[in-house]
Amino acid sequence: MDKPKLTIGSKVFLRHRPPYLKTADPMPMLRPADILEVGDQGVIIDIRPGGYWGVRFTQGAFLMEDQYIAALK
Repeated sequence: MDKPKLTIGSKVFLRHRPPYLKTADPMPMLRPADILEVGDQGVIIDIRPGGYWGVRFTQGAFLMEDQYIAALK
């Protein structure tokens, strides 16, 4: 079965919690990973260089790699 393609506006959920979170601010800052819980849902707001997705969760916007998020079905 094909993995759903991620695009801007896609709804995603957190599959695994990364060791730390990087905010999606113009000047990114590191935050502790316990801000988010596995299963939290968000929306992709942009694509960043280096294979990062900007994802808006209710707790804020963070830069996430593919390995940590998955599309909602």
